[in-house]
Amino acid sequence: MFSGESYLKDIENYFKPLVAKFNEELSAIRGSRPSPELIQDIMVNHYNEDLPIKHLGSLSVMPPRTIQINVWDKNAVGAVVKAIEGAKRGFSVSNDGNNVFATISPLMSERRDELSKLVKKTSENFRIQVRAKRDDALKALKDAEAKKEATEDQVFKLKEKVQKLVDGANGQIESAVNGKLKELEG
Repeated sequence: MFSGESYLKDIENYFKPLVAKFNEELSAIRGSRPSPELIQDIMVNHYNEDLPIKHLGSLSVMPPRTIQINVWDKNAVGAVVKAIEGAKRGFSVSNDGNNVFATISPLMSERRDELSKLVKKTSENFRIQVRAKRDDALKALKDAEAKKEATEDQVFKLKEKVQKLVDGANGQIESAVNGKLKELEG
Protein backbone atom coordinates (compact mmCIF):
# COMPACT_ATOMS: atom_id res chain seq x y z
CA MET A 1 0.00 0.00 0.00
CA PHE A 2 1.23 3.49 -0.84
CA SER A 3 1.87 5.64 2.23
CA GLY A 4 1.89 9.34 1.34
CA GLU A 5 3.19 10.59 4.69
CA SER A 6 6.15 8.20 4.79
CA TYR A 7 6.90 9.09 1.18
CA LEU A 8 6.95 12.80 2.06
CA LYS A 9 9.21 12.02 5.03
CA ASP A 10 11.63 10.23 2.68
CA ILE A 11 11.75 13.29 0.41
CA GLU A 12 12.29 15.59 3.39
CA ASN A 13 15.07 13.29 4.65
CA TYR A 14 16.67 13.49 1.20
CA PHE A 15 16.58 17.31 1.06
CA LYS A 16 17.98 18.02 4.56
CA PRO A 17 21.42 16.44 3.98
CA LEU A 18 21.46 17.75 0.41
CA VAL A 19 21.07 21.34 1.63
CA ALA A 20 23.60 20.70 4.41
CA LYS A 21 26.10 19.39 1.85
CA PHE A 22 25.50 22.47 -0.31
CA ASN A 23 26.17 24.76 2.66
CA GLU A 24 29.33 22.79 3.43
CA GLU A 25 30.56 23.21 -0.15
CA LEU A 26 29.78 26.93 -0.05
CA SER A 27 31.71 27.39 3.19
CA ALA A 28 34.81 26.02 1.46
CA ILE A 29 34.67 28.84 -1.09
CA ARG A 30 36.86 31.54 0.36
CA GLY A 31 35.38 34.98 0.55
CA SER A 32 37.09 38.09 1.80
CA ARG A 33 35.90 37.48 5.37
CA PRO A 34 37.81 35.06 7.58
CA SER A 35 36.13 32.09 9.15
CA PRO A 36 37.71 29.37 11.31
CA GLU A 37 36.12 26.79 9.00
CA LEU A 38 38.59 27.84 6.30
CA ILE A 39 41.56 26.37 8.19
CA GLN A 40 40.31 24.31 11.13
CA ASP A 41 40.52 21.00 9.25
CA ILE A 42 43.97 21.51 7.71
CA MET A 43 46.05 18.54 8.83
CA VAL A 44 49.23 19.23 10.81
CA ASN A 45 52.00 16.67 11.31
CA HIS A 46 52.90 17.03 14.97
CA TYR A 47 55.11 14.39 16.60
CA ASN A 48 54.53 12.08 13.60
CA GLU A 49 50.78 12.25 14.08
CA ASP A 50 48.41 14.02 11.69
CA LEU A 51 45.94 16.22 13.55
CA PRO A 52 43.56 18.94 12.35
CA ILE A 53 44.43 22.46 13.47
CA LYS A 54 41.29 22.60 15.61
CA HIS A 55 42.81 19.86 17.83
CA LEU A 56 45.99 21.85 18.39
CA GLY A 57 44.59 25.21 19.47
CA SER A 58 41.63 27.52 19.70
CA LEU A 59 40.62 29.52 16.65
CA SER A 60 39.15 33.01 16.64
CA VAL A 61 38.56 35.75 14.11
CA MET A 62 40.36 39.07 14.36
CA PRO A 63 38.56 41.51 12.06
CA PRO A 64 38.92 42.50 9.33
CA ARG A 65 40.76 39.55 7.69
CA THR A 66 42.76 37.51 10.22
CA ILE A 67 42.22 34.16 11.91
CA GLN A 68 44.14 33.68 15.14
CA ILE A 69 45.13 30.21 16.31
CA ASN A 70 46.12 30.13 19.98
CA VAL A 71 48.28 26.99 19.87
CA TRP A 72 48.23 25.05 23.13
CA ASP A 73 51.64 23.39 22.63
CA LYS A 74 54.39 25.90 21.85
CA ASN A 75 56.29 23.17 19.97
CA ALA A 76 53.42 22.87 17.47
CA VAL A 77 53.53 26.51 16.29
CA GLY A 78 56.05 25.83 13.49
CA ALA A 79 54.12 22.79 12.27
CA VAL A 80 50.85 24.77 12.21
CA VAL A 81 52.47 27.60 10.21
CA LYS A 82 53.98 25.09 7.77
CA ALA A 83 50.65 23.26 7.33
CA ILE A 84 48.70 26.47 6.60
CA GLU A 85 51.31 27.62 4.10
CA GLY A 86 51.37 24.14 2.51
CA ALA A 87 47.57 24.11 2.11
CA LYS A 88 47.89 26.97 -0.42
CA ARG A 89 44.60 28.60 0.51
CA GLY A 90 45.75 32.17 0.00
CA PHE A 91 46.72 33.04 3.58
CA SER A 92 49.76 34.98 4.67
CA VAL A 93 50.95 33.41 7.91
CA SER A 94 52.87 34.84 10.86
CA ASN A 95 53.34 33.95 14.53
CA ASP A 96 54.38 35.53 17.81
CA GLY A 97 55.55 32.42 19.63
CA ASN A 98 52.23 31.09 20.97
CA ASN A 99 49.78 32.39 18.39
CA VAL A 100 49.58 31.86 14.65
CA PHE A 101 47.94 34.54 12.52
CA ALA A 102 46.52 33.58 9.12
CA THR A 103 45.49 36.65 7.14
CA ILE A 104 43.32 36.52 4.03
CA SER A 105 44.38 38.80 1.23
CA PRO A 106 41.60 40.93 -0.23
CA LEU A 107 39.91 39.50 -3.32
CA MET A 108 40.70 41.06 -6.67
CA SER A 109 37.73 41.71 -8.96
CA GLU A 110 38.63 38.91 -11.41
CA ARG A 111 38.91 36.36 -8.60
CA ARG A 112 35.67 37.62 -7.08
CA ASP A 113 33.93 37.10 -10.44
CA GLU A 114 35.37 33.58 -10.73
CA LEU A 115 34.17 32.70 -7.24
CA SER A 116 30.71 34.15 -7.94
CA LYS A 117 30.45 31.94 -11.03
CA LEU A 118 31.57 28.94 -8.98
CA VAL A 119 28.89 29.65 -6.36
CA LYS A 120 26.21 29.89 -9.04
CA LYS A 121 27.40 26.73 -10.80
CA THR A 122 27.49 24.80 -7.52
CA SER A 123 23.98 25.98 -6.64
CA GLU A 124 22.69 24.93 -10.06
CA ASN A 125 24.12 21.43 -9.58
CA PHE A 126 22.23 21.12 -6.30
CA ARG A 127 19.04 22.55 -7.80
CA ILE A 128 19.26 19.89 -10.52
CA GLN A 129 19.32 17.24 -7.79
CA VAL A 130 16.27 18.84 -6.15
CA ARG A 131 14.39 18.88 -9.48
CA ALA A 132 15.35 15.26 -10.18
CA LYS A 133 13.98 14.20 -6.79
CA ARG A 134 10.79 16.17 -7.46
CA ASP A 135 10.41 14.51 -10.87
CA ASP A 136 10.90 11.07 -9.31
CA ALA A 137 8.31 11.91 -6.67
CA LEU A 138 5.75 13.06 -9.22
CA LYS A 139 6.32 9.93 -11.28
CA ALA A 140 5.87 7.73 -8.20
CA LEU A 141 2.65 9.55 -7.33
CA LYS A 142 1.36 9.09 -10.87
CA ASP A 143 2.22 5.38 -10.69
CA ALA A 144 0.46 5.04 -7.33
CA GLU A 145 -2.64 6.63 -8.83
CA ALA A 146 -2.49 4.37 -11.90
CA LYS A 147 -2.18 1.29 -9.69
CA LYS A 148 -5.15 2.50 -7.62
CA GLU A 149 -2.94 2.72 -4.50
CA ALA A 150 -3.91 6.37 -4.08
CA THR A 151 -6.91 8.42 -5.11
CA GLU A 152 -6.76 11.42 -7.40
CA ASP A 153 -7.39 13.72 -4.42
CA GLN A 154 -4.61 12.11 -2.37
CA VAL A 155 -2.19 12.44 -5.26
CA PHE A 156 -3.16 16.08 -5.80
CA LYS A 157 -2.58 16.92 -2.11
CA LEU A 158 0.70 15.00 -2.06
CA LYS A 159 1.90 16.82 -5.18
CA GLU A 160 1.26 20.13 -3.39
CA LYS A 161 3.20 18.94 -0.34
CA VAL A 162 6.07 17.71 -2.51
CA GLN A 163 6.19 21.11 -4.21
CA LYS A 164 6.32 22.82 -0.79
CA LEU A 165 9.31 20.65 0.17
CA VAL A 166 10.99 21.46 -3.16
CA ASP A 167 10.31 25.18 -2.70
CA GLY A 168 11.72 25.00 0.83
CA ALA A 169 14.93 23.29 -0.32
CA ASN A 170 15.33 25.73 -3.23
CA GLY A 171 14.67 28.65 -0.86
CA GLN A 172 17.42 27.49 1.49
CA ILE A 173 19.82 27.10 -1.43
CA GLU A 174 18.91 30.55 -2.78
CA SER A 175 19.37 32.13 0.65
CA ALA A 176 22.80 30.54 1.03
CA VAL A 177 23.81 31.69 -2.47
CA ASN A 178 22.74 35.27 -1.76
CA GLY A 179 24.67 35.23 1.53
CA LYS A 180 27.83 33.91 -0.12
CA LEU A 181 27.59 36.38 -3.03
CA LYS A 182 27.18 39.22 -0.54
CA GLU A 183 30.20 37.92 1.38
CA LEU A 184 32.29 37.83 -1.83
CA GLU A 185 31.37 41.45 -2.56
CA GLY A 186 32.24 42.75 0.86
